[in-house]
Order: sequence, then structure tokens, then C-alpha cells
Amino acid sequence: MLDEYVFRDGKRLRRGYTTGSCAAAAAVGAAELLLDGKAPCAVRLRVPSGETLEINILAPERGEGFAACSVRKDAGDDPDVTNGVIVRARAEKIASGVEIEGGEGVGRVTKPGLDQPVGAAAINSVPRKMIAEAVHPLCEAHGCGLKITISVPGGEEIAKRTYNPRMGIVGGISIIGTTGIVEPMSRSALIETFRTEMRMRRAEGAKTLLLTIGNYGKSFLARELPLAFESSVKCGNFIGEAIDSAVELGFSGALLVGHIGKLVKLGAGIMNTHSAQADGRMETLVTCALLAGADAETMKKIPPCVTVDAALAELAADGMMEKTAAVLMERARLHLEARARGMKIAAVMFSDKYGVIGKTDGADELTERIVSEANG
Repeated sequence: MLDEYVFRDGKRLRRGYTTGSCAAAAAVGAAELLLDGKAPCAVRLRVPSGETLEINILAPERGEGFAACSVRKDAGDDPDVTNGVIVRARAEKIASGVEIEGGEGVGRVTKPGLDQPVGAAAINSVPRKMIAEAVHPLCEAHGCGLKITISVPGGEEIAKRTYNPRMGIVGGISIIGTTGIVEPMSRSALIETFRTEMRMRRAEGAKTLLLTIGNYGKSFLARELPLAFESSVKCGNFIGEAIDSAVELGFSGALLVGHIGKLVKLGAGIMNTHSAQADGRMETLVTCALLAGADAETMKKIPPCVTVDAALAELAADGMMEKTAAVLMERARLHLEARARGMKIAAVMFSDKYGVIGKTDGADELTERIVSEANG
């Protein structure tokens, strides 16, 4: 159990750890049992957030050529459907390197455009890196490699209560996590957090607000607008509330930067981009493609896509991506300006594969303002 707390809506909420952290800790336990002959009671694991967790190891088992250990997922006080699941790792010797595979209860990717390729186990890239880095010292000490197989007993049934089936991940849950830590957050707490940051920016004299919707947006800014990166405010899925707050606090302009996988919803006027609130991504792209002049065969390729990047690839293959993006930007502009009630507002949408997909009118002007303000 992670004995760390945050305060949300006046409540003291305990933090937890991700399935990725569970898998990495279980892998270390199994590797130690296999190579050193003894399983640890707990594993100290440094996670991508920079913190070090101490995670208890359960059910050690050693057999002919393998060892296995388990970890029970602890999501803290976050309402996580995977809270309490058992994540088990099995370790086997190989000649060199670290191979990572999925077993029982870990889903398989069946559609393109997700973190892992079609056919691979749904163990995302950050947890794969965590597992490999965690067992690497043991491999070096013993002069061998390891095959690590992650399983989640009962994972196939649990996955039915997630978005995995809709996303084309079948047979189990995904092993995920970008920081290694689960932060319990409420809607009102998230909104108040970014409102507080906005008030700070205004108190510092900022007139133009730079908004991102998540870590992808901040990574993009770090590459494209390094001078403005430190002054950006992350609003998460709550774009509408962020715009309302910017107007209320007296900003003269706001530039929204985010991955098109989320911001495509602006083309339909959806201002809360959480998947539990609304989707409409493919429907929006189909509409934009139609208005851009795409033929029926091109439009038929879009609805089966599970990610916007995959849909963009289909549009690009038919020479319709730029025209579709132009229509999307215009529709997004209209919805953003209606919400902003006279405040200057624009958006930049990007994709990991294609870079900047499009900008609404005024984006370059607002970018210049932000850079100018950042330079004093």
C-alpha cells in the first residue's frame, strides 16, 4: 500500500500505483527468485515520476526453468476498475536481453493506431521500459537475459468493464501508466487546480493564456515553444471550463494546444473531451471529410478506426487529410469563439505521426503574443 495522500475537495485521498508499476515490481520479484533463489518480501521500484515505491510481493512460485511472483494492484482512493487485481510476472532465462510478453488476462491489440502494434500484448511502452530497466541489473549480474510474461488472472472479465473491447483490445486488460502513480482526482478539484494556475498567471501579468490538455501537449510545447512551456496551464479534458475561467479572469486571449485525438471533438462542439462524456471522433472526421469533398469509399474507412491517428492515415492515403483538417479547424474555430464570448481564442492540433495537423485562425498571432510575454 502506498502511504501517500493528496487533498481533493477538502478530502484526504490516498494515492496508488498503476498496473505498469505492479508488473515491473512483480517482474523483479520473479527474476530474483529465479536467479538468486529467494523472492523478496517487497521490491523498491523507481517509477517515471521520479518517486520510489515499495511494493509487496505475493505468491512466489519456482518451478522447472521458471519463477513467478504477484503484486496486488492498489489504486488508492481513485475509483479504478482494476483496483485489487492480481498482476503476476513469470521469469525465464534466455541468452540475452529482456523479452516482455502478455499471458492470461492481458489483452491483445487487434487494430492499428494504439500504443502497441497489432498482435502484440497490450502492455504499453512505458510499462515495458519500466520492466526492462527494473530487471536489467539482475541480468547483468548473472550474465543472462530474461523473458518476462505478465498475466492478470480474471483480466478478461474485468476488461469487459473498460473501453478495451471498443478500442480493439481483446482478451484482457491493458498494462498501462505513464508516471507509475495513480493520482485520485475529482472533477471539481481538477478545475480548481487549473483555475488557481490561471489566477497565478494573471497575477504575474500574463494577458495571453497558453492551455494544454495533457502531457502530450506539454511535450509538444517543449519542442515547439520552449520559451512558453513553463507558463502553460494544463486543463485536462475540461476545455469549456478552462475557456470560461480565462474569460472570467480577464485574459485577452487563449491558445489551446493538444493532440488531435482529443481536440477533434471540438469540431462537434464537444468541450469536455473525456471518453466517458462523449466520443464522436470518427463521426466528426466523417462529416469534415464529406464537407472537404471526400468520396464515399474514403469515408467508409474512417468509422472502423480506433484512433484518430489511424483515421488520419486513411485520409492521408487518399490525399484528403489536409482538406479534412482545414474543415475541422474552421468548425473548431466557430465553437471555440462561441464559448469564448469575445475573447481572442485559437487552437493548434498535432499528431505524433504527422506533427501539426492544423491551426485555427489567429493561432500564429497568439503564439507570437505568448512568446513575447514569456520574453518579458
